[in-house]
Amino acid sequence: MGTTANATPTPERERVTLGFIPLLDAVLLVVAREQGFFADQGLEVTLSRENAWSTLRDKLAAGLLDGAHLLAPLPLAMSLGLGRAPCDTLAPATLSRNGNTLVLSTTLGERSGAAFADDPATSARALGTWLSGAARARRPRLAMVYPYSCQHFLLRDWLARGGIAPERDLDLVALPPPRMVAALREGEIDGFCVGEPWGSLAQHDGVGRIVASGAQLWPDHPEKVLGVTRSWARRYPATLAALLRALQQASDWLAEAPAHRRQARDWLALPPYLDRSVSHLDTLPAAEGPLQQRLFGGDLLRPDVTAMARIADPLASQAGQPLDSAILAECYAPVHYEAALHQ
Repeated sequence: MGTTANATPTPERERVTLGFIPLLDAVLLVVAREQGFFADQGLEVTLSRENAWSTLRDKLAAGLLDGAHLLAPLPLAMSLGLGRAPCDTLAPATLSRNGNTLVLSTTLGERSGAAFADDPATSARALGTWLSGAARARRPRLAMVYPYSCQHFLLRDWLARGGIAPERDLDLVALPPPRMVAALREGEIDGFCVGEPWGSLAQHDGVGRIVASGAQLWPDHPEKVLGVTRSWARRYPATLAALLRALQQASDWLAEAPAHRRQARDWLALPPYLDRSVSHLDTLPAAEGPLQQRLFGGDLLRPDVTAMARIADPLASQAGQPLDSAILAECYAPVHYEAALHQ
């Protein structure tokens, strides 16, 4: 294996394909490509837009993608064989924290009186009170993005704060993030939990009302990660290190100036990425306001095994087996990130 001018190993693969779902927290991938940080690391990266987490999962496991923008619990779920055959998967970098919204349709929000408050239990209790006394033609239907997702766990947490039992009081369904707003508008669902920009878009378009945020329910939780299979990481360690360095460059660049974040928003608005779904945003959300979405800066990219322990028990329960702590530790170990950044 050769080395580059700065004595770092030359990537084993020059061409790399990374999958993503159209969400704001794919921004580091987009910036690293459009600003040339991948190219600076000797990589020619193609970003492949996918519309469903199950599709992204299957393509990554099959080797059709080199890596992917993944839901934070998904590497562990894949390693445990939840939803498909087991595939040992790693999360060598965190791509975002927070950024989820819990949204009810405008109609359901008005009827129940559920509205955003400092305490998320306030809106949950309003919905619970309404559900216990309202005559309804059908059970309300709430959507989350994937069974093995923070959105699913956050939605159940919020409902529990209002005394609402999904199995008793309503129906939960899974929908791809880009489908949420249209499904709400068309009456297919009555609410959802999803990452940005879809929650703020529903509120901007007048079809939904944000009633709580993931940041309230699980402050600073890891939301998306870079995912690669363990076999790929072992076969292409220098390529993985180059990817991690480029993503760190993208994070640092975004943190430097508001003008950089406006440029990133403009890139996200291009048709291959999020297109018109970000047209209501003036710039990328900063770590402020109800969502407290973290998309760049500081130690964002360093994997956080301790934080991910919170999702271990629910996933192990769904797998029907005790969780080997070594599996959790390997999935979210910071070893690849630290080696790439020489920390």
